[in-house]
Amino acid sequence: MLLTIDIGNTNLTLGLYEGDKLGAHWRLATDHNRMPDEYGLQFLGLLQNAGKTLKDISGVSLASVVPPLTGRVIQACREYLKHEPLVVDTGVKTGIKIRYEDPRAVGADRICDAVAVMKLYGGPACVVDFGTATTFNAVTKDGEYLGGAITAGINLAAEALYTRAAKLPRIDLQVPPSVIGRNTVHAMQSGLLFGYVSMVEGMVTRFRSELGSDMKVVATGGLAEVIASETKVIDVISPWLTLEGLRLIWELNR
Repeated sequence: MLLTIDIGNTNLTLGLYEGDKLGAHWRLATDHNRMPDEYGLQFLGLLQNAGKTLKDISGVSLASVVPPLTGRVIQACREYLKHEPLVVDTGVKTGIKIRYEDPRAVGADRICDAVAVMKLYGGPACVVDFGTATTFNAVTKDGEYLGGAITAGINLAAEALYTRAAKLPRIDLQVPPSVIGRNTVHAMQSGLLFGYVSMVEGMVTRFRSELGSDMKVVATGGLAEVIASETKVIDVISPWLTLEGLRLIWELNR
């Protein structure tokens, strides 16, 4: 089985693949203070929870946008999982062409998303990733990653309102009863949720004007389902898209 690991600023997601089938998978909080031994023991605990042992693991595919944690997780994989992970970085085969001005500046998760979308759904496509940042990523019909747009994620915006505005509370991101909030919590939920929905709809329209009317819209990330439930512009919800990309890149580099 292949263990896929995606290290993000907010979440660390992991998945076990047997062939092309995703089995047990987890979404954990990213702990920037955790040491290699702690990660290693956590990985072993997750495997045990899934009813698997080290003998079941044939390889590890890893993507990270948190450089301080990359080395720690690699060390954990070596010492506890007994595998040298394939790290998505410069020189790794991806099967797509990167047309960014500086290809090295593209986040590994964005590359994985583009690889997965091209293989599973084809292009042209706009991948919307709802993470710490909300990113819009453009993939052409020929499998070229062009670039995209980056803005603050919903949770980041919510936290900024709480920390920078004295009278605004910390809230849960839920769909409010109506667009017009009748109290502060509902007003904040409306502004954040429906505001981001409107932004997604506007950005999709702009991306479609450049990529073509047949552009697919694929949403991923922890809040993908919440946003997709409030708009019709999203064609596919794929919460574990990055893990699919890690699997595909692993297969290309075997």
